Amino acid sequence: MSLFHLTGRRLKVFLRQPAFLLATLIQPVIWLFLFGNLFRRIVDLPGFGGGNYLTYLIPGIVVMTAVSSSMWSGMGVLEEIDRGTMNRFLATPARRGAILDAVVIETTLSVTFQAVVIVLLGLAAGAEYTWGGVLLLLAAAALLAVVFSALSNIAGMLVRQRESIIGLNTLLLLPLTFLSSAFMVPGLMPAWIRAVARGNPVNWALEVCRPALAGAADWPRTLQYGGGLLLLAAALLVLSSLTFRSYQKSV
Repeated sequence: MSLFHLTGRRLKVFLRQPAFLLATLIQPVIWLFLFGNLFRRIVDLPGFGGGNYLTYLIPGIVVMTAVSSSMWSGMGVLEEIDRGTMNRFLATPARRGAILDAVVIETTLSVTFQAVVIVLLGLAAGAEYTWGGVLLLLAAAALLAVVFSALSNIAGMLVRQRESIIGLNTLLLLPLTFLSSAFMVPGLMPAWIRAVARGNPVNWALEVCRPALAGAADWPRTLQYGGGLLLLAAALLVLSSLTFRSYQKSV
């Protein structure tokens, strides 16, 4: 089995459960319109820079959704293990790395679809963006999906307990989101949060696209943070492959 066939198999499962995808969009839509209306006057604070808060908020909602959705990836790996499907794949000529890569690709595609829906809803509600910035936002969301999908897969293979995946999602989602510029400009954050945000991959994703979304692309900054995300994604994919080899030896 090739990566193409394994990914196609995962996408068939995904397409047969459209209700699950729609359910994952409910929370970001609530955040979008609740926060967008509740904090719309925050742009009047000195130092925020003015503008439309919804325009500022949408990238934060997109990256938050990317983290939340991709962190459930390990659940799919656990289901494959529990059903015995994973062991059957190991008895085929399928490339071992492709088995997990297919899970990551399927997760990344679903996150990208969710990001497109959120951006379109935001535009319909009055947000304004450059299309180049939107493309960078989608690319950053996809890289975040790779990072956290690989991390979730690693956790799934190591602990093999659903409760641990749920706990990891709960532990990481809100701290990573609020310790970033998802909802507030860095200039109005406490100094310690700004310091933490500099090492936060969620904030890297926002730094990749925010200047371009505002129509003032900063390519050195985009390449710096985009390169950091790319390296982190590659490192976690390698680590997930090594973890999968350890799993193979245990069966």
